[in-house]
Amino acid sequence: MKLYDKKEILPIVLIVLIAAIGAYVYPQLPDLVPSHWGINGEVNGWMSKTFAMFFFPGLILGLYLLLSFLPLMDPLKKNIELFSYLYFWFKVAFVAFMSSLFLMTLYAGLGYEINVGRYVMWGIAFLFFFIGLMLPEIKKNYTIGIRLPWTLHSEIVWDKTHKFGGRLFIFLSILILLASFLPGAYAFYILIAGIFLLLAILMGYSYWQFRKLEVK
Repeated sequence: MKLYDKKEILPIVLIVLIAAIGAYVYPQLPDLVPSHWGINGEVNGWMSKTFAMFFFPGLILGLYLLLSFLPLMDPLKKNIELFSYLYFWFKVAFVAFMSSLFLMTLYAGLGYEINVGRYVMWGIAFLFFFIGLMLPEIKKNYTIGIRLPWTLHSEIVWDKTHKFGGRLFIFLSILILLASFLPGAYAFYILIAGIFLLLAILMGYSYWQFRKLEVK
């Protein structure tokens, strides 16, 4: 995979844009801005606005660079090249999701009321929906995907698990979107339970497919 491609300018522009927005509103922010919310939407954590201005854009940039470099070290990086276009858009979606959390912090810091739980749930639903669309196209690799001993052992198990997983992620994204309109605590419990159930089902399904091949 190429270390740099012209289209990589898009996520970089997004990161620069949110940093610029942060710098623009910085003088209007109080010394402390919200950094954490409880499951009912109440602020229960704070950080200095100066730290927030550097931490969030820096974190997003660091995670973006990590996602960009990891495929270069993958023994199966040629397989990643087969879905490099989708992988690029996954990075864009991830950067957009993380950037939205930073903008949410700025918005709350400026004193505006915001339904944080619903906002975050929408972002997670969007990200999971994209992952659901992407999973069936992912070829076996060690960087991204459902990397279990059974999926990495067999191309057949890998492909079947990712096709099935794609449908599960899309279903869960819709469930999360609907749950976002429930009171905060209920939405949070549905989110956590849904994620754990999805992971358990995928592990069981992939192992079942692996055992079926062994029997044959």
